[in-house]
Amino acid sequence: MAPRALESTSPALRLACALFAAALLGAPAVGQAQLAPAPPPPKLEPLPEIPPPPELATDPDLEPQVTITRKDGETVEEARVGGRVVWIKVTPRHGRPYFLVPDSSGQLHIRSGLDTGIMVPLWVLFTF
Repeated sequence: MAPRALESTSPALRLACALFAAALLGAPAVGQAQLAPAPPPPKLEPLPEIPPPPELATDPDLEPQVTITRKDGETVEEARVGGRVVWIKVTPRHGRPYFLVPDSSGQLHIRSGLDTGIMVPLWVLFTF
């Protein structure tokens, strides 16, 4: 009775049944097969030590010289590069610290330390 049942079905269904039966019968054989052992990994050598980066040559004339002065609970930090004042930070005993920044003429202007406004850069184009 089974052969007649398969004869009346479509060829696609017969193919699917045949593949399913082959998968069921072939699965134990695949599980029992032993694979060849993997070849041993190649011998690895340690990497050479990486030398540290060379020290950067710094120009001592370009490094700021900071002078800190404390008087009556107030702290004044003054930074100079090449003898010119770059900035002065004043920390009063009571209140928030503020900066004094020179403009192109050398006059000091107060600038808040927490100021988030736009500060337009000022460059000296010509001097007489």
